[in-house]
Amino acid sequence: MSKTFLGHPRGLATLFFTEMFERFSFYGMRALLILFMTKSIAEGGLAFDDKTSGAIYGLYVMGVYILALPGGWLADRLFGLKKAVWYGGIIIAIGHFTMAIPGLLELVGVGSEEVTQLDTVPFFLGLILICVGTGLLKPNVSSMVGSLYVNDTGARRDAGFSIFYSGINLGALVAPLVTSPLGEFVNWHLGFAAAGLFMVFGLIQYKTTEKYLDGIGDVPSIETPEEVAGQTNLVKWLRIIVIGIIILLTMAFMGVIPIDAIILADFSGVLIVFVAFLFLGYVLFLGGLEGDEKKKVIAIGIVFIFSAMFWSGFEQAGSTLNIFADRFTDRNIFGMEIAAGIFQSINPLFLVLFAPVFASMWIWLAKRNLEPSSPVKFAFGLILLGVGFLIMVFAAKVAVSGELAAPGWLLLTYMFHTFGELSLSPVGLSLTTKLAPKKFYSQMMGIWFMSVSLGNLIAGRLGGEISGDGEGALDKMPDQFMLIVITTVASGVLLLLLYKPIRSLMGDVK
Repeated sequence: MSKTFLGHPRGLATLFFTEMFERFSFYGMRALLILFMTKSIAEGGLAFDDKTSGAIYGLYVMGVYILALPGGWLADRLFGLKKAVWYGGIIIAIGHFTMAIPGLLELVGVGSEEVTQLDTVPFFLGLILICVGTGLLKPNVSSMVGSLYVNDTGARRDAGFSIFYSGINLGALVAPLVTSPLGEFVNWHLGFAAAGLFMVFGLIQYKTTEKYLDGIGDVPSIETPEEVAGQTNLVKWLRIIVIGIIILLTMAFMGVIPIDAIILADFSGVLIVFVAFLFLGYVLFLGGLEGDEKKKVIAIGIVFIFSAMFWSGFEQAGSTLNIFADRFTDRNIFGMEIAAGIFQSINPLFLVLFAPVFASMWIWLAKRNLEPSSPVKFAFGLILLGVGFLIMVFAAKVAVSGELAAPGWLLLTYMFHTFGELSLSPVGLSLTTKLAPKKFYSQMMGIWFMSVSLGNLIAGRLGGEISGDGEGALDKMPDQFMLIVITTVASGVLLLLLYKPIRSLMGDVK
């Protein structure tokens, strides 16, 4: 009898722990990232200004999601999913350890009272490597889970994905509890190294249990001369692109090509919007679609806009709210100061607690024909996000008064943000898959990931603006949070008002 994992294929355990450790490394480092950049040199940080730090943070999290597109494409055509996950994990670990290099140099007495290239080059190179590695690992490990259930499309498959996603939440929950105290109270680079170490644990278990993935995610078979020529050509172009990127990065690190993070972030945001809608326009007018399919493509464009708006608020957890926890929150609990990054564990904790509640609620409503449609759930997600930021308006007013805000403000904010995520996140990708025309299916998945990456980029930029740093900046913070409240709630209400025309565009999709 073959081994199983909680009644599922044993390979699910391999992928569960791989993803759990990868998410540990990602969220563990994310909890430190913007704090490390904004801290003074005396505090072990890079002493970047808030706006630059926010832009760099936004570019990083954008890169993580946007590179999932070529990562999945290359795995399908060149590496195979299994090798892509392995190579991706190795690159992620190298990235984290690269970020830890300045800490090792300090231990051997090589350091400076100023930020030098010995600090910044390993930092930026590490971020780039993590983006590339995550782009290879993240989409392909999820695809391999689906391959475990190729002959099972029912409840067992859904349960398997639920178990898999619980690994994501477990990694996100535990990671800040480990890396934040290490980074904030001992040495920032130790926190980065800890994130890399957990990725190594994930790689070890992946390799030692790889036998349970036999026949899944293998290198794509190349049979015809045309396929051989196509793969050879792909490898050639891939080498050219990699060499070109290495040359550009070398010139940037040497200062030959000056790069302004804020300008680059703003340009990247405009580029994502331009490319997304240019492609949607191409599909709409030149894609040879039927009338109903064209309507669904328009609906995907609407999903793109509201999805980006949601993630631009929600993902401020790692930027704006992380800075607020560090600078303006009373972190003394029972006489002991806790690390600011520990607040990053609240959202995954609430996900673990409330995900079953929301799932049961949707089932209960569905049995009574009362379950909201996808656009309504989207609207609820935006409104709940706005409620969370309304709480931050009051927390910011406490900070303006000169006092530290109680941790309960952030706790409540994260609770409502989690409710919003549980309303919108499971619906978004699923809705995109249902609306996508068959011949543009994969590309439409790319549109969804582009909306998430755009939202993350904006979240980073907002984190640099709503930081309370600079003359008069703290006094503006309540109004800045209120602007987000108005924007998100108004967007949710607008979506409700547009319910009928959007439902008409969606056709038979609910």
